[in-house]
Order: sequence, then C-alpha cells, then structure tokens
Amino acid sequence: MSVDAIIVGAGFSGAVLAERFASQLGWKVLVLEQRPHIGGNCYDEPDAHGVLVHRYGPHLFHTDNPRVWDYLSAFTEWRPYEHKVLSSIDGQLVPIPFNLNSIDRLFDADTATCMREALVSRFGLGARVPILRLKEEDEPLLRELADFVYRKAFLNYTTKQWGVKPEEISPEVTGRVPVVVDRDDRYFTDPYQAVPAGGYTKLFEKLLAHPNITVRLDTPFNAVGSFDPDTGAVQFEGAPFGGLLVFTGMVDELFGRDRGALPYRSIRFDFQHHAVPVFQPATTVNYPNEHRYTRITEFKHLTGQQCAGTSIVYEYPQAYDPADPEANVPYYPIFDERSKAAYTAYADRLGGHARVVAVGRLAQYRYFDMDDAVANALQVFDRIAAAQG
Repeated sequence: MSVDAIIVGAGFSGAVLAERFASQLGWKVLVLEQRPHIGGNCYDEPDAHGVLVHRYGPHLFHTDNPRVWDYLSAFTEWRPYEHKVLSSIDGQLVPIPFNLNSIDRLFDADTATCMREALVSRFGLGARVPILRLKEEDEPLLRELADFVYRKAFLNYTTKQWGVKPEEISPEVTGRVPVVVDRDDRYFTDPYQAVPAGGYTKLFEKLLAHPNITVRLDTPFNAVGSFDPDTGAVQFEGAPFGGLLVFTGMVDELFGRDRGALPYRSIRFDFQHHAVPVFQPATTVNYPNEHRYTRITEFKHLTGQQCAGTSIVYEYPQAYDPADPEANVPYYPIFDERSKAAYTAYADRLGGHARVVAVGRLAQYRYFDMDDAVANALQVFDRIAAAQG
C-alpha cells in the first residue's frame, strides 16, 4: 500500500501524530500496533461485570496546557475528576502527597503544630518541597519530619516501584512526590483535571477515525518492516519505504539493542471484583510498607459508574523481562546516569536519519505524563509541518 507515514504504536504519541498528519497535511497514514487494541497503556474496557477498568493501571488526565486540553476536547467530552490518594501509614490512611493534614493525623497535636509552623516559616504556604531536599534541612524538627516521611511514605514505596534506593533515581522522578505545605488533598493541582466521559478507548477511536488513517492491530513493526541503523533505510513489506517512519516503542529495540538493552520497570496487575458497593474510601490507596503491592485502585471512584459491585486492581512492580510474558511490558524507563548515557548513544545515532523520528515515553526514554505526551507529539508535528513548507 502507498502511504506517506508509518507510525509504530497507537498510544497517545502515535495517535496524535496520525491524526495531525491525516487532517492537517492530507497524508495517508498507516498505524502499526503490536497489541490487539489501540490506546497503548491508556486502553480501557468493561470487565466481565460491566465495570470500566483501565487494563494497564489507572490513568488520570490533568494538564496546565490549554493547547493540549483544547486539542483533546475536540475528540471527547469530559467528566470532571480531581484525583485524591491516601497512603496507609501506621494504621491510618493519610493524604498523599504528604501535607499539613497528613501531619495532623500522624503526630500529636503539639508536635504537629510546631512542624506546620516550621514548614510555613521555612518554605512558605503552598510550597512543594521534594523529600530529598527536605532531608537536607538543618532545623531539627524539619529533619524529624523529613526522616519520618522518607521512611514511612517514600523509601519502601520507591524501592518497590523502581527496584533501587531513591538516591539512585533521577530528581526527575523523586521530585514528583513532594511534601506539600498546605491542606489541599488533591494529588494534582493543574487547572484542567478530568477523564474522558466515554473512556480512553473511545477517545482513541475518534483520534484514529480519519479516512486517511489505516490501523493494523497485532502487527509488530519487525514483522512487516526493518530499519537499518547505519544508513537509516527503512524497508516495508519487502520494498524500500521513502516516507516518514515514526517510532513510539523502545528505542533500543529499534536498533536491535546493538548497543545494549535499556532498563525498564514493568508491573503485574491483579484485577478483582467484589460484591460490595465500595471497596475503599478513595480511588487509590498506597501501601508503601506492609505488602508487596504498591497500591490498590478502585475504578468506580474514577469513572462515576453506578453498579452493584466494584472492581479493583492491585499493582506489583517488577523487573522488566522481554522473555517473560508476565513481565514483558515496559512501563517506566529507569532514570539513572548509566541508562541516560546509554539512551543518549541511541538518540545521537537516530539524529542523523531525517526520515525516522522517535516520539514518546519509550522512544525518547522520558517520563511523560499523558498531557506531556500529547504536547510533545503536537510539537513534533509542528516541526515536521514547518519542514514541509
């Protein structure tokens, strides 16, 4: 078939670029997806009990980027939703990120008052202080608070999630979970917070509905095409391909891992259904210390569905293993110095091939939230469109 662009992957990065190429440039676009569904890790579907569940863990849309919000709003209506997370600490469920309310629940009244006053005096009301930064404070009371939060809410959770100590992870990750100097229990503070009213899969169906877009499911790129890392030449179905190749998968896989495999973390999900109206008091409850799993998510809180029972999912972080069908989905790049250097080696080589573009969390080896992935894809489109004249 004759197409102008082949896009590998039908997650947000691939779907947004497919839609933009088709609708704005008039290109014929072929999307190759190795899974049996579109939507990437955002894929949702009703389970056997009719509850809409996120098959790859909860996805909470939030952004402060009006362009991203306006763009996606053309493809979905929204259900307003502000995410709140509780964490099980010393037998209590307290708000996370750790805030002034958390302090009040876990310390005696006099100590809590002194800690709150010290935080406000040092950082100001509304500040968001990374826990590793708070541990550097000289004030004894702040150090006591930092050590408590680090041990009780952060250390074991982070170790389970990433398989290493927090100090070994880039601030790009550790800075995402601060101590918050206010009483706002929301997990995110962005002005736009919602979930697609019809679910994420419906949103992706609309993104990919343009007549110029063809989607092939159950089709890994290496089953129908190839990329020569030395020349940049692309073959598709046995013939040279002269269009644009957009790759959203693992960048080391594109190169046949000829410079070594990049490390990732995977997750095992345990879905359960319970014949009770509500399983837990919030969408997500974290378990940093007591169990092998890191958190439990209950989907009815998120979707607003009204039904008799409820469906939940336990998350068990694990090492990524491409040879293990139970651990072969790469959810998170691991941001340490060694892996970032290895990624740079691949990225530098790819930079010399103008007709091949790597886009997205796995392809760019970055921790993109959903809105970041959309914004990044729109920026990539802007550059490609400008180059077309």
